[in-house]
Amino acid sequence: MSTHKLKTVLVAFAAAIFGHLAVAQAADAVDMAAAKKEGKVVWYTSTPIKTAQKLTQLFEQQTGIHVELFRSGGSAILRRFMQEHTSGLNAADVMTTSDPANSNKLAAQGVFVPFKPDSFDKIPDVAKDPNGAWVAQRLNMMVIYVRTDKVDKADYPKTWTDALDPKYKGKLAMTDPSFTSLQLMVVSTLSKKVGWSYYEKLKANGIMIVQSNQQVLDTIKSGERVIALGALDSYAADARKLGHPIHSIYPTDGTFIIPSPTAIIKGSPHPNAAKAFANFMVSEAAQKLFPAGGGYAARVDIEPPANSPKLGDVKPMLIDYAEIQKNAATAKKKFSEIFQ
Repeated sequence: MSTHKLKTVLVAFAAAIFGHLAVAQAADAVDMAAAKKEGKVVWYTSTPIKTAQKLTQLFEQQTGIHVELFRSGGSAILRRFMQEHTSGLNAADVMTTSDPANSNKLAAQGVFVPFKPDSFDKIPDVAKDPNGAWVAQRLNMMVIYVRTDKVDKADYPKTWTDALDPKYKGKLAMTDPSFTSLQLMVVSTLSKKVGWSYYEKLKANGIMIVQSNQQVLDTIKSGERVIALGALDSYAADARKLGHPIHSIYPTDGTFIIPSPTAIIKGSPHPNAAKAFANFMVSEAAQKLFPAGGGYAARVDIEPPANSPKLGDVKPMLIDYAEIQKNAATAKKKFSEIFQ
């Protein structure tokens, strides 16, 4: 990509994220009587478990429709869904992942039901399919966070490549892109930006690889490791609320701001309840649960979490989702070869 084109895309990305929204469009109808008659919606999701449970409870209270929840890492969710889908089984009604790359691919294949919920116009263009095939549930901030009682402020890493400094040897932890879709976005982007040697050097620096963002946080809270690299900020924010000495760093060379797509599955067993649930997901009540839990809502009219920067104050990292989707298997294989 040329430098001019790169700058153009980055400006467009920032403009969309920071408030330049599409013209308001009429929302698609939801047949609540039919949804309540179906009585159930099956939701596959990588949403952090506490927030996922709050969302299901709130929806059930509001509608009386039961939510059957299957929660795992983003890549694991997609694997299960694709195994079922290719065998002709559609068990899920609604799926929320953290993988816009695959969501775009599945949307193009006609796997999802186009649906524009209420407040569709309050979701930035980069966080939704223009036809409503998927709509972001939340925005994920992939950052660096540290134990403030174990790392001097003067020694905080400021950029992604700072993590290669020998002073951090044996102090770093990160997730596995084969398990966590969000990390796949990070690894795919950084390996192209600075080369695979970056990850070879991280291995030499003794970085610990775990599966999930919860496991990364656990290693930081326990003191087994003191710096999380490319980790989900909402986990750190939630830990801070509980009194853990953790500080989030938004790298000066770019923070990963990644939407979590929610999509309705075509041919699912509860199509009306699925629309009701997808509509609920971007309601004000549902969206406010994300900043309350330390994360960022998808809607631009919802305030950021407490003590966190506004989106406009964060430099975004440019992410090429089409290229990531095309090369995902290669990136996972290469990462595995380096850290095996």
